[in-house]
Amino acid sequence: MRQRGILFSYPKHGANVFEQMKKKLNVFIQTEKRLVFQTEKKKLNVCIQAEKRSVFMVRRSIQAIRVHQYGGPEQLKLEQIPCPEPQVDEVLVRVHATGVLPAEWKVRQGLFQRFRPASFPYIPGSAFAGIVEEVGPGVTTFQKGQEVFGRSNNGAYAEYTTVSEETLALKPASLSYAEAATISGGATVAWTALFEDGALQAGQRVLIHGAAGGVGLFAVQFARWKGARVIGTASTANVEFVRSLGAETVIDYTSTPFEQAVQDVDLVLDTIGGETLQRSMQVVKRGGMLVSLLEQPSQEKARELDIRAMKNTAALPFPSTTLLQTIAQLIEKGLVKVTIAQTFALHEANLAHELSQSGHGRGRIVLLIS
Repeated sequence: MRQRGILFSYPKHGANVFEQMKKKLNVFIQTEKRLVFQTEKKKLNVCIQAEKRSVFMVRRSIQAIRVHQYGGPEQLKLEQIPCPEPQVDEVLVRVHATGVLPAEWKVRQGLFQRFRPASFPYIPGSAFAGIVEEVGPGVTTFQKGQEVFGRSNNGAYAEYTTVSEETLALKPASLSYAEAATISGGATVAWTALFEDGALQAGQRVLIHGAAGGVGLFAVQFARWKGARVIGTASTANVEFVRSLGAETVIDYTSTPFEQAVQDVDLVLDTIGGETLQRSMQVVKRGGMLVSLLEQPSQEKARELDIRAMKNTAALPFPSTTLLQTIAQLIEKGLVKVTIAQTFALHEANLAHELSQSGHGRGRIVLLIS
């Protein structure tokens, strides 16, 4: 600065300090700007995604089959409902195919209402295959666009369903959606009944009732793969089919009472219940095991015969991702094959139930949705 013609200046070292402080201040300001920008950007992205979900859910109306009261197949109503939204640890799946399980018409009919009453209205179905549409908070295993299959506890007779990531697995590319939809509730039940409940080992003899059905056909193949000696029961029309699955002996139950053809088996897998279950206890060898899919066997009778008898149970979560993947790998390698009885469109769910209710089928009935 000038004063009375004299030039004054700051000391050189003072000017350097000032410049350094100025640079530091600029760096600090720029850093703060970046942090604020990044924070605001994240907030904006969260808002955008939330808005997208909100718009999708509000805008999207989906088709689903719902049941409002107990009764026949006519109670399966095709309705428009809001699209479900995935919660924490859940995945929203666009369903392409869903398996029709015998238990589903029994629930609809009210056969289980004494010990497992339905909460109306409800969407039937649990076994499905489809494509991930959206993942809920906390989901890290799956992402949008992946082909998956598994089990939903929220109903699967619908265009979309939500499912826990614990009961979901990636669908092998070699499997169709319809084939993958037969695994949960069919193959998974057969696996747990034989190996977890029944502890089946190579060389043992196992009697499988309903060997051509959605569970039985997998049970025959799993038992054969394990190295067990397989005996199956089937109707006349399905005898050769069950034999082709790997059964050493096939009993035509329409002409021969099974207890006249077989005795002293290590394990019985009962998929029928009722009288068949009671008669089956007579053919288990002492120390052997009977596993029923439908009802708890008489423990008094089991003690009298010196056998073990139980209703099929499974550890939760069921079916686990690991179990689904294990079975899918066996199918992909050609060690186990899938059999589809017949396919129906979603609006034909009543026809699918009529067929399932008629019994004596071969393989799994499937609804094709997308």
